[in-house]
Amino acid sequence: MDYILRGYQVNESTWFYLSLLLMVAVFFRFNRLWSLRNIDLILLLSVSPGLLLLGSSRPTFGYAWLFVCTGLILVRLFLDSVFKRRPLLEQNLNSSGLAFLCVAAFAFQVTKVATEPPAASTVATVRQADELLRRKDNSTERHESEAVSGPATKLITATAAVAPAMLVAQNTERVVSAELIAARIIACLSHLAVVLGLIFLGWRHLGDIRLGVAMATMYLLLPCTAYQVSNVDHVLPAALVIWSLAFYHKPMIAGGLMGLACGTVFFPAFLLPLWAAFYGRKGAVRFGAALGIVASVLIGTLALTALDSHSFLRQTIGSIDWSILQFQNGSGIGFWAAISPVYRLPVMAVFLVGVILLTIFPRRKNIEHLMAHSAAIVVATQLWYPQHGGVYVMWYLPLVLAVVFRPRLTHLVPPDAAPLLRVARTAHTEARQERTFSTVNRQQLR
Repeated sequence: MDYILRGYQVNESTWFYLSLLLMVAVFFRFNRLWSLRNIDLILLLSVSPGLLLLGSSRPTFGYAWLFVCTGLILVRLFLDSVFKRRPLLEQNLNSSGLAFLCVAAFAFQVTKVATEPPAASTVATVRQADELLRRKDNSTERHESEAVSGPATKLITATAAVAPAMLVAQNTERVVSAELIAARIIACLSHLAVVLGLIFLGWRHLGDIRLGVAMATMYLLLPCTAYQVSNVDHVLPAALVIWSLAFYHKPMIAGGLMGLACGTVFFPAFLLPLWAAFYGRKGAVRFGAALGIVASVLIGTLALTALDSHSFLRQTIGSIDWSILQFQNGSGIGFWAAISPVYRLPVMAVFLVGVILLTIFPRRKNIEHLMAHSAAIVVATQLWYPQHGGVYVMWYLPLVLAVVFRPRLTHLVPPDAAPLLRVARTAHTEARQERTFSTVNRQQLR
């Protein structure tokens, strides 16, 4: 950061200590030491030391730390419905100061993205998005260790980052790599989408925009955000899921956003049964229709770069993360790397049973159940995922923050969804009436 802020040098450990003090000063309830807010704050902060330990000489201890902390957060989410009283807890900072802190924290994160080398996975995503724009299939030449981005990630990166980066690289006087610019643009836009999604959620559904700003501020101040600030494959899926929650009252929009999230990484697919059960029979039809439309578009993007049917099949199969099905000894990197895979099978079985139970019970769900159950499912994936299990904190962080800050929301229930054909006929009738009304108004004016 020394290029922008002269003399500013902060390593990861120092960032943790500074953000710890700042978050305690702003969010800790000193007058209610045993409040739920304080417990949640401690749980969220406890994840960061595990991420720090991964860079030490004993990363195994870091994975074990993350495994335990993830399990504790999962227990907290399972018990969310037990806490009936959700009093409004103001932050230790007024609204103006909190908004300023949110903007300043975002500026520091953007500066970190702009001055430090982006993550290798983000650079690989930009490269694959550029291949999509040039309609080039390089799947046979790709190195085995290079992560393969989902079709939605490549599509979003190509439209939102690669094309603008090419214009910037051509018009700038300095010799700047368009690939590097695009990686930084998509990382900043992903975090901006999460921040705006949390603020919109607080304003639209939690009934107080200050709660949205508080969620966004905590998201930006948490050390894990700074540690994974340029990992687009961590942040972008969470942004799409949080906006799906923000538009839960519109099944078609929520389904489209959730479809894009499923096209980035695998974990949102486990949320689909829960969301379909939340909407009920009629709403699930509209939700599923939006998923089908997005899936067709994403398959079409693969067809753009396919040379023939074999190339299309190879790209389709390669876009799926098959590493989650590896059960050989020594496969994967993380908590399960040195443990026999037979012990991971029961954890996966319990996870699938848990997904079924959270989908079925309670039968009549409201937004409280949707928030907590969605967060619990995403957190639970960290306990059995073989590749860096527990590291993907950004997948569930925005959802957990929504659960932490929400008041009682029992009045927010699934929308009454009419059948698709009836909706189309109603929209056509309303449009025809509006055209007739406009014609009458013009004739009267004449």
